[in-house]
Amino acid sequence: MAAMDKFARLAALRPVDGVLASDERVPAEESPGAGVDECTLARLLGATIFSTKYGNHLSIRNWYATPEFPQVAPAALDLLCRTQDAARTKKWRAAAEDPEKWLFLDTETTGLAGGTGTYAFLIGIAWWDSGGLQLEQFMMRDFSEEHSVLLELAARIAERPVLVTFNGKTFDWPLLESRYLMTRCIRVPELAAHLDLLHPARAVWKLRLGSVKLVDLERHVLDIKRLGWHREDDVPSSMIPQFYFNYLRGGSPAPLAGVVRHNGMDLRGLAALFGKLNSLLDCQQREQTEALDLFGLSRYLQRRGEATKAESACVAARDRGLPLPFDTQARRELAQMAKRRGEHAAAASIWEELLQDAESRSAACEELAWYHERRTKDCKKALEFAQAGLKANRDRNVRAKYVPSTAAEIARAERLARRVARLETRVKAEDSRDSAPSLGRGRCAAAAD
Repeated sequence: MAAMDKFARLAALRPVDGVLASDERVPAEESPGAGVDECTLARLLGATIFSTKYGNHLSIRNWYATPEFPQVAPAALDLLCRTQDAARTKKWRAAAEDPEKWLFLDTETTGLAGGTGTYAFLIGIAWWDSGGLQLEQFMMRDFSEEHSVLLELAARIAERPVLVTFNGKTFDWPLLESRYLMTRCIRVPELAAHLDLLHPARAVWKLRLGSVKLVDLERHVLDIKRLGWHREDDVPSSMIPQFYFNYLRGGSPAPLAGVVRHNGMDLRGLAALFGKLNSLLDCQQREQTEALDLFGLSRYLQRRGEATKAESACVAARDRGLPLPFDTQARRELAQMAKRRGEHAAAASIWEELLQDAESRSAACEELAWYHERRTKDCKKALEFAQAGLKANRDRNVRAKYVPSTAAEIARAERLARRVARLETRVKAEDSRDSAPSLGRGRCAAAAD
């Protein structure tokens, strides 16, 4: 940012003296805080001037038939909550399972750095109402109206204490908490639950899309044509703070109409995104889901402890046709799932197929060495696989001459070396027993690693 822009931003942060108690406004040429009449902004946005005991602010309300009210799956709520213990508490479930207690939230701020100098000048909220989505947006015409906006937001959260955001746990809500604390007169609203959709969305769609910005999800995942909006003329997010500062310095309020529209589309996209995640996590609508998305869903379910659902999604992803590198990874994860279930022969069968893949050969050899040592008690075969695993690891290092080995590869090589040494001792002992005439044919001892 240029030096002049920095000084302009500091000038825009100057406190504005006084708040008018009525709807009557000072003419533009006499206004101390802006170069245009505030009522002009209200008419431009289709807003009403809302009064509280701390002053006034603008309120914009709209109702949309789409996205429709979803049939919320309780299982999906548990998966969306990152803290499993919180998902099991009675208080959390009683609040989260009632969609009428949900409040979608998105803010537009004077910067992305956070801290005490960042203001949320536009706060958008939405909730399910009459089968559709009710939107309400609070705007500060200058920084003196912040108390009024925060007081009204606190009242809305008291009515609907379950917050639903997109990256709101790390930015929007912490920023608002700090603004409440700085007022020293308005208590921070207490949330019954907070569902943040960024992390499940990243897990499901990042493999295919790379970027999981809400705009990209709308374009590639959500059916925004059916939902009834488009972003061809959308305001760039990077320009939003400057539009607001320009308005505070007396510039045109017209760009703020685009900011309000941008915020409204984010709220509608957030509600539609929940509906999509809700159906996926509840094992619905998978027939229209891309293979990479199903694989991402499988990995997310696996991390959340849903092994059966994770395996089902992984198998469906392979049936749909995964790209070769991801298909190899999917087979490795299916083998691990089979091993955890105690189906060791099935897991070994998958690992034998993976011996043909150069990148997976070392891991496959290690697993097969374990299988034959522990399950089939064939020490000689286990030794062959352990030695082959060490060789595959060395070959990999030769091929990737200038790529350092990862910590996992170094640890695998050390485990394989220890296994080879142990198995060589056992094979020698077994051969010596075989050569003794008075002893029967020996068997490999099942000793722990």
